[in-house]
Amino acid sequence: MKIIQLEDVSYSYYDIVPALAGVTLSVREGEMLAVIGANGCGKSTLLQLMSALIHPSSGRVLFRGEEVTEQKLRDRDFLRWFRSHVGMVFQNSDVQLFCPTVYDELLFGPLQLAIPKEESVRRAMQTMELLNIEHLKDRPTHMLSGGEKKRVAIGAALTMDPELLLLDEPASGLDPKTESFLTDLIISLSESGRSIVIATHDLELVDHLQPGVAVLSEEHRIEKTGTVGEILSDQELLVKVNLVHEHRHRHGSKAHSHLHSHYFFHDHKRDHEHGPGDHVHPHEHDKKRGKVK
Repeated sequence: MKIIQLEDVSYSYYDIVPALAGVTLSVREGEMLAVIGANGCGKSTLLQLMSALIHPSSGRVLFRGEEVTEQKLRDRDFLRWFRSHVGMVFQNSDVQLFCPTVYDELLFGPLQLAIPKEESVRRAMQTMELLNIEHLKDRPTHMLSGGEKKRVAIGAALTMDPELLLLDEPASGLDPKTESFLTDLIISLSESGRSIVIATHDLELVDHLQPGVAVLSEEHRIEKTGTVGEILSDQELLVKVNLVHEHRHRHGSKAHSHLHSHYFFHDHKRDHEHGPGDHVHPHEHDKKRGKVK
């Protein structure tokens, strides 16, 4: 069953600046989908449309078969139903966190949805334990590190127990330890049956998560959908949508060119050959795949 659908959706900021053009896309119940593309292609706009923070200039957004419109969201029952089922985590955690303490932040959403206080407290405590932030319970959110803010922002969404979780560039600016924790968390949430949509240009994250993939072009259209293997092996596509580029350099009198990206390809066969403690430069990965010219 499809949990959310975009049907021929277009959006322009101030009716002048195009952000999405004729996008048709759906997410099935329990599916993890990564929407990838270069900066400015419309990834964040797409998530904001899915979460009904903005509405299409044309086309339709449907959640569980119900069209989501400004008029419907004026109905308190529909608004509560929709907000309790769709949670979003913004790229910049500072725009999402505004309560005095971490504990207040996690309580805010459930209480706004009229969830009883006792149940809201239970959810907040359970979520802090899940995210290993119990020690931050009484900390003001402006006194948190970037990684701590990200965990709290995710926690604020999870306390509402959404069926659909939208993550905008979730690994942006995180240290390696926090990024690894976040990757494991996303996988765990997906395995529990939650539907997840991730907007990112981080191809290494996509490679680790192995979701379905939709590629947005710089013309703000869906260029291709497929598996991680199908998308990441399509060199021509990745160059076209500006996710990788051709890099030229010289060794003495000889010039070389190869595709260059800022992530490590994950290759089970290669990992087995090299062992878990070995590190291979991305260019060496490309050479093994026959990409060096």
